[in-house]
Amino acid sequence: MTENTNPQIQEFYVKGMTCEHCVKRVSKAISDLPGVASVSIDLSSGKVQVESEQGVDREHLTTVIADAGYELV
Repeated sequence: MTENTNPQIQEFYVKGMTCEHCVKRVSKAISDLPGVASVSIDLSSGKVQVESEQGVDREHLTTVIADAGYELV
């Protein structure tokens, strides 16, 4: 049986990332959220794409990013 799901892709911007270590830290923090399938980050622009089952709550994401030491803008 094939499950018909339509993943959501959301875009956010994160301030404060300066290196690949930062990218890995933010990526891990977001990937640990329930329902997140993938995370793609462009270091130069700070753009973060999150693919998830039902979307990620911005308020929760703000907290997770802040806990990792960065700022969701």
